[in-house]
Amino acid sequence: MRAPEFPKDVQWLNTERPLSLSMLKGHVVLLDFWTYCCINCLHVLPDLSWLEEKHHDEPFVVIGVHTAKFDNEKDADNIRHAIQRYEIGHPVVVDNHRRIWESYTVKAWPSFVVIDPDGRIIGMTSGEGKRDILDDWVKQGLTEGRRRGSIAKEKIDIHVSTQPKHVLSFPGKLAYNPENGRLFISDTNHHRILEIEKTGRASASITRIIGSGKAGREDGSFSTSSFFRPQGLAYRAEKLYVCDTDNHLIREVNLTTETVCTLGGTGEQGWYGEKGGPALETRLNSPWDVVAQDDGLYIAMAGPHQLWRFDYSTGVVDVFAGSGQENIWDGVADEALLAQPSGIDADEEWLYFADSETSALRKARRKDGNVVTLVGSGLFDFGLQDGPFSVAQLQHPLGVAYHGRKVYVADTYNHAIRVAYLEEGYMETLIGRPKKTTCTIEGEECSALPLNEPNDVLVVGSTLYVADTNNHLIRLVDLRTKELHTLYIE
Repeated sequence: MRAPEFPKDVQWLNTERPLSLSMLKGHVVLLDFWTYCCINCLHVLPDLSWLEEKHHDEPFVVIGVHTAKFDNEKDADNIRHAIQRYEIGHPVVVDNHRRIWESYTVKAWPSFVVIDPDGRIIGMTSGEGKRDILDDWVKQGLTEGRRRGSIAKEKIDIHVSTQPKHVLSFPGKLAYNPENGRLFISDTNHHRILEIEKTGRASASITRIIGSGKAGREDGSFSTSSFFRPQGLAYRAEKLYVCDTDNHLIREVNLTTETVCTLGGTGEQGWYGEKGGPALETRLNSPWDVVAQDDGLYIAMAGPHQLWRFDYSTGVVDVFAGSGQENIWDGVADEALLAQPSGIDADEEWLYFADSETSALRKARRKDGNVVTLVGSGLFDFGLQDGPFSVAQLQHPLGVAYHGRKVYVADTYNHAIRVAYLEEGYMETLIGRPKKTTCTIEGEECSALPLNEPNDVLVVGSTLYVADTNNHLIRLVDLRTKELHTLYIE
């Protein structure tokens, strides 16, 4: 089958010019159909990087076809942020109307199509764990192209965008030490954790840097240890627990000895059906957030659509709630269906979690793991709606914070902070996104700067801290006045 050509009026990102299959004649082309909310799509990015590096000097090109699930993912600027966040090194075409998706009869994210130098489809597949078969098809295309004399003599020159520099790079999650008043930030794309101390109403200084800043998984001192896109943080008794997300590990930071060690995970991604066991012998799968309680760590494990628990006393990690199938279904722990839980907090009785792919706020009872949905109804049901829980809507939330019979929610794809009143069963918007703003980060009126895909929230007294991820900032919300300010970090 001959590969359908790209529409001429689609937008291209991460390249200086639009591309076409006719322009790429003589190349083997791998199309990656993805959407940036999808954890499975993120899991395959290392495979694509591996293929690009292996065939770097050959006429081989990867093209991402971004076909959005959520409305927020149709915005080109938001896709551009995702390209920078995940350090994607190939061109991306924006397929908002699913014209490319439909022309290739794609049915799921992620899906792959390999096209030979003559423009014919070699193979199509979908899902994770396809690196070897994709590599076989790429090698087949290159070999047959040389045999037929249709291979390009030189690889096309494609320039991709560079990432701007900031003090923070896509900050993910937050934690707080109540004993000394210091804040911890997962500086995700700098592969490190920052400890900061407020020096004024809206200013702070860095007191300690945890991690070398180089992607890796080394244990050791603060200066020699390494992380790979860390996310969730939880403080307890001079220990900081870290979801080392892209390493598929749980790390422990000893703030007294200033050392980092691995608490759980093998460094290999776990697959569907993992049940747990001794923590250092058990494969984890994209741990995204963590909350520390006296009886253990509770982990929002985004990859297998489950909540997990680590027992301090036994060193065992296992499934706490969720069957592993992706959807929204309440009930007993091992039958409930979750969908990419990405934020978690707790009170004495319940775990509250952001179930991102169902745009839901849910809770699991700590004594038995039974799951109850507060807000949310389906994998493709989302929006921005205040009101009773039965009608309220979110859009791909990633962070939650319990405080005073309320749950504050980082409503990520709505660029908003929402509040769920648990006793009243009602949700309202605390901070929404202005329809128009002329403010820039460098301007003097940065309180007017809108949030951009906030990933986490944390309540300290009358202040709500927000990880304003795509703005590379930490923001402050005064809960008494509802004013939003920027925290300047020196």
